[in-house]
Amino acid sequence: MSTATRPDEITPTEDGQRLRIHWADGHVSEYTPRHLRLHCRCAGCVDEFTGEPILDPRTVSESIYPEAIRYVGRYALRFEWSDGHDTGIYPFELLREICPCAACG
Repeated sequence: MSTATRPDEITPTEDGQRLRIHWADGHVSEYTPRHLRLHCRCAGCVDEFTGEPILDPRTVSESIYPEAIRYVGRYALRFEWSDGHDTGIYPFELLREICPCAACG
């Protein structure tokens, strides 16, 4: 795992509205819950054969939030969402890839 995809710290932001990841290479990413939910790549959200999204963004509430966040080994996070969804695994590589900051986007 490179320093770009190895988190040093994973915490909520001060206001509790976003997830903040401090990466080992010094970069800091902040994610809104909805941004993360829309990037779920489980089989219920993305077609396994075509890679096309199945999840309709219109069905994801602006006020969605994680009820729990769990580590999956040393390589990913899993969220239990307020809409009942809990099957997606977010590898750290994916989290870095979907960083919404101006430098990454």
